Order: sequence, then structure tokens, then C-alpha cells
Amino acid sequence: MKIDDVDFFYLSMPEVTTDADGSQDALVVRVVAGGRVGWGECEASPLVSIAAYVTPMSHGVCRPVRDSVLGETIDKPDDIRRIAAKVAYNSMDLLQAPHTWSGIEMALWDLLGKARGEPVYKLLGIERPARKTPYASRLFGNSPDETLAGARESRAAGFRAVKFGWGPFGTGPVQDDVDHLDAAREGLGEDGILLVDAGQIWIDDVEAAALRLPALERNRTVWLEEPFHAGALDAYAALGARTDKLKIAGGEAAHDVFMARHLIDFGKVGFIQIDCGRIGGIGPARQVAEYAAERGVTYVNHTFTTHLALSASLQPYADLASDTICEFPVTPRQLAIDLTTNHLKLDSNGELSLPEEPGLGIDVSPEALAKYRVDVEIKVNGKSLFKSPA
Repeated sequence: MKIDDVDFFYLSMPEVTTDADGSQDALVVRVVAGGRVGWGECEASPLVSIAAYVTPMSHGVCRPVRDSVLGETIDKPDDIRRIAAKVAYNSMDLLQAPHTWSGIEMALWDLLGKARGEPVYKLLGIERPARKTPYASRLFGNSPDETLAGARESRAAGFRAVKFGWGPFGTGPVQDDVDHLDAAREGLGEDGILLVDAGQIWIDDVEAAALRLPALERNRTVWLEEPFHAGALDAYAALGARTDKLKIAGGEAAHDVFMARHLIDFGKVGFIQIDCGRIGGIGPARQVAEYAAERGVTYVNHTFTTHLALSASLQPYADLASDTICEFPVTPRQLAIDLTTNHLKLDSNGELSLPEEPGLGIDVSPEALAKYRVDVEIKVNGKSLFKSPA
């Protein structure tokens, strides 16, 4: 099959706020090859990612992603890896290229799975996927009472694990954070699994982060996620060395396999969290999952948007029975809910199974593409390089 078309759909809620919520807009990718269609999603600024696909060439290794994709053959998994290598080389100086390629890469796996009548995990060589324990991924409340209510709500919905992140955490006095952590534990109950995401709030200030360790430990927090900037590897390692009761997590900001490996090897994280919409797609995420398993580091997906992205993010570690926990967005904006006509659901045990249908097993809603559409046209010297597809 030859890749005939790659289309980008920029979607957005009517109002986008400063909340740390990536489900307020979306960039959905449609790839057409051999009369078949595959769907993917980029986790990045939609307009900038579109621009990376069509931008005029600056020089030999700063070419638009389009030049490495259109017209290429896609008949087997190795073709996806070959195109990925071509994009990485031809667009090495185009920093948004990994995000743009991520959505295309997902769509190619989806398309290839549909062509072969197999779910993506089988194309990765996985015969029997393991069930995952999803954690409800939500923001800290504006007050401890809101955090308490959110924890109780998630437990009532069947989640045994809940991750609270961002919001006011780390922005005020230590006692404010202690109150939120105590509220989260109270709402979860004694047997609930508590996870915390600091959203890089302390940049590289190990001492500021360490002030929260006693409360995190007392509330039996499993991990503290992204306390520092993604590149502050020494800070990650230093904080991790100060506690043996919880582990440090990170990795969603990794734009390639090497960044993820560095966080494992030098940042000494106990959990590596990879976003297929940023790292270059499903293939690179699979490489990280295997690398982490060899080193005793637990792989976790990072997904805070749609169930199309959720399905893609579960494929790379579907066979890792010991790496059971997975992120599950529970309070996304309506756009993320409406985008797909079907959704992954928890079973009676509060566990999650991968779709068995061909490809990613998730269908995109044409009505949602129309409802949330943002009209975009990119012109250079009067020539249209991109126009939103119908």
C-alpha cells in the first residue's frame, strides 16, 4: 500500500482555559493508504504540529515531515520503523517533528492492523495482552474538600487507584499540600492506591520537594510524578535517594527513546511514563517498555485525552504482566468524550482490557470532527500549504 493522504483535524472546545488539561483541544490524524484509513492523535499544540508537517524546507535536515511520509509504502511493521527513521533524519532540526510524526505513526499502526485484521498489539509480536489496573487521573481540587470529594467519587466509580496532580499542589505553603494529601488518602480509604503528580512545579529544587516527603510517605503514596523539569536528571536522582517508601516517576516529556533512557539511567526513576503522542508513536514506546523491563523499572502509559490515544498508549506494554497500572482520564472535556464513538470500559474487577478489534479498535466520530472543527489555512507567499480538510 502507498500512503496517499495525511489529513490533520484541529479540534477545540469553544473556550480553552489555563487549566493543565490537555483534553481542551486535539489534533487528530487521518492516514489513507491502499483504500484503507487509519486514525491517530498528536499530543501537542495542534497548529504548531500542522506547521511542522507542511513548513517549507529550511535545509537538508530541516524538512517538513510531509516529505518523508507521502508516497511511502506501508505493508508491514518494518515499513513504519523505516519511515520513522527517515523522518528523524530529514527533520532532525525541526523540533516539533516528533509530535507531528507521533500521530501519523499511530494512524499507520491502526491502518496496518485493519488491513491485516489484527489488533495492533499482535503486530508488535504480543500474543496475549495482560489486564491493566487503571488509575483515575484527575486534578487536585481547589481546596482539600474538593480533593476529598474527587477521591470518593473515583472510588465510587470503581477505581482502586487515583492520581491527583497539578492544581494548587506545590504552589503554596507546605501545609496546604499536606492537607490535600491527607484529604486524598481519606477519600481513597485505607486500601486505595494514591499517586501524585507535581507537574514539574519545583524545576530542580530538591529541598522544596523533599519538604513534602513526610506527608507523601505517611499517606502511602506510591509515586511522586514529575517533581522537576524533565531534563533535571540529577534532581530526580537526588530526591529518589532520600526515600525508600515511594518512587519518583516521569517521562511524559520524553520526545524520543534516548530522553526516556536517560531518565531511567541517570534520573533513577522507578516508573517511566511515556506518551505515544509525543515520543514518536507506538514503536518507540515499545522500545522504552522493553528497555525499562530489563532494568526493573515499571512502565506506565501517559494519557490525558481521548480513548483513541488511550488505546494506542496501552499497546506498547500490553504483555508486561508485572506492569499493570495504567492512566485512565476520568474528567476530560466533552471534546475528548465525543471524539470517539466507543470507549474502553472497566470490568467488574475494576480492570481494563485492550480492544480485540483490528487496529486500535477505536472509531472516530465524524460528527465530533465537524462540531469541534477549527478552520485553519497556512499560506506562504500567497501559496496555501495547508487547509483544514472537510
